[in-house]
Amino acid sequence: MLRAFRERAPGYDAENAFFAEDLAELRAAGYLAAPAPAELGGSGWGLETLVAAQRRLAAAAPATALGVNMHLVWVQVARFLHDRGIDGLDWVLREAAAGEVFAFGISEAGNDAVLMDAGTRATRDADGGYTVTGAKIFTTLSPVWTRLGVHARCEDDGPDPYLVFGFVRRDGGELAAGSIEHPGEWNPLGMRATQSWNTHLNGVRILADDVAARITPYEAADPLILAIFSSFSLLTAAVYAGIADRALELATAAANRPAGAPGALPAQPDGTTRLDDPDTAARLTAAVLDHRASLDALAVLARDVDEQRRRADWPLALAAARNRVTDEARSAVDTAMRLVGASAYRADSELARLSRDVLAGLFHPSSSRALVSSVRSSLDAR
Repeated sequence: MLRAFRERAPGYDAENAFFAEDLAELRAAGYLAAPAPAELGGSGWGLETLVAAQRRLAAAAPATALGVNMHLVWVQVARFLHDRGIDGLDWVLREAAAGEVFAFGISEAGNDAVLMDAGTRATRDADGGYTVTGAKIFTTLSPVWTRLGVHARCEDDGPDPYLVFGFVRRDGGELAAGSIEHPGEWNPLGMRATQSWNTHLNGVRILADDVAARITPYEAADPLILAIFSSFSLLTAAVYAGIADRALELATAAANRPAGAPGALPAQPDGTTRLDDPDTAARLTAAVLDHRASLDALAVLARDVDEQRRRADWPLALAAARNRVTDEARSAVDTAMRLVGASAYRADSELARLSRDVLAGLFHPSSSRALVSSVRSSLDAR
């Protein structure tokens, strides 16, 4: 499967096409329900295992990995709550096993608060559901999702505003109410196959049974917040770790090519490769060591989630890991570009595509600016 994904990836990118064939194979293999417990139709994978799998998938096809990632985030959120005795989203696990596709409709333009507040508005309906209107950005899996997880601010249901988290259903392409528009054009620099369209929600419904939580703005104590933040941060970081895996694999292969081989790097007169050059060896060694540290950070935090360890610094630890991994992945790709040489500068080369895909890591929450704020808060607390 990974070989097939790698072969299709250039075509998806060049044609700006959705990864439909890849998704169909992943669904048929049960990957969309991998985190769900066996008794709910899944494979029972822990987060540490899922992170490792997403790395492997991203090394073959980054956009496919990032696309399916946003579905897996919601499935892992439901698994996180299930493991802690909260069964309100067990239906997400069952529906993922049944083939439903979940998408992540949280990000909003200009909303640095991300989970903690929303520009999208919700009004409570008589049956306990909500009508939602507003704009979401980077809605990955836009062509195919059947369940869109969103959050919105409700201000007309009592004296205090709150955030409602829930899911919009699109069964057979039809909404229960309202409409969805996709303003603008999806033509990004990288991660093109994700088809993460802008999404304007016009009076769509969250049914009463699909409400996940009602949370006071900027109140981070609700279990759903940590479930979303940990799942999104670690699984998204895993995608960029996979890009770094592949970039360093290409760099190492280039550095070890014997002199005279097709596409070989310039060699010394005695036939040694550039890996024998101290500066080249030092550059590649530093990249490998940085990557090793990133992978360890991911594994430790994923294991802490699986083992339900208590940490006072969860938000800071997760944001730091996500930013570190994505920064290191960009550095790994840069190292590979330098070692592979001019052939990597071809627009249709794999490494050129990786260099574009890895830049998307800059735009996932939490941003470096938010990380600075978290660090400052932690220092003030001391």
